[in-house]
Amino acid sequence: MSNDDIEIIGKQVKDMYGTSMGKVIGTITDIDGSIQTVGVDCGSQGLQQIPFEQLVAQGNVVIFIPKWRLDSQRLLREKGLTLRRLKALMEIVSQNDEMKDDAEVIHEKYKAKLFTLGETEHEITAKLEARLAELDEQMKAVKMLVFDAKVQYKSNEISESVFESVKRETTDLIEHITHENAEISNVQRRINDLEMEVQQTLESPKQHLQDSAVSYLDDSSNIESKLPEAPTHEPTTAPSDTPKEAERAPQIPKPPQQVTPITSQQKAPQDDWLARMEAQ
Repeated sequence: MSNDDIEIIGKQVKDMYGTSMGKVIGTITDIDGSIQTVGVDCGSQGLQQIPFEQLVAQGNVVIFIPKWRLDSQRLLREKGLTLRRLKALMEIVSQNDEMKDDAEVIHEKYKAKLFTLGETEHEITAKLEARLAELDEQMKAVKMLVFDAKVQYKSNEISESVFESVKRETTDLIEHITHENAEISNVQRRINDLEMEVQQTLESPKQHLQDSAVSYLDDSSNIESKLPEAPTHEPTTAPSDTPKEAERAPQIPKPPQQVTPITSQQKAPQDDWLARMEAQ
């Protein structure tokens, strides 16, 4: 809401979910005339000074925006833009390696920005967790209020119409708590997804270098495996029968020769034959 917006004095202030907060009764301005805070009469809670950036005028009502929502939107916007620029820079360098030295300075600048946003992210995450705890306590208190009204109705302390009024009046508050709880969970999920994307982007150059090193080692090992083997000395003479040839042509053992001794009876025919030859 800018200073040129319509007059807000006397207007009702509601939160984003329609719950009434109070009425604007004045503003505090800086020396240049810009509004710093807006004073809201919150009844029993007294005067609340709300930063001007957390208020948006819509017709006859001024809408209050929680601080955690503004901080989260600012974080997501700045971190998303820094991440897109970092990706664009890496793409330019990958297409033109000659610009690597010139882009190094800008690359470090974006990395430093992401580091600063990371510290802001931790603070916002802690605030979101604290707000969720507050909403949980509020939900427990509302449910206890409704349950106690039901007990009073069953014990005939209050009428059924009063009990129905209690349920009707607390319905808006329960919806308010439920919607804000869901919105905070959605913001937390977006912050986590963006952080994972940042980590993957920052680790991609390292992975590229590792892949290049692995491919280089693989090529070196292939070159080494293709080197000629040292010559081996073989014997000049080889046995006539190799083991395979011996298996294919097994030698058949010769039957043993039996030597029969010559007896005197066997020599007799030979002696007769010689005698006949001499007689002739």
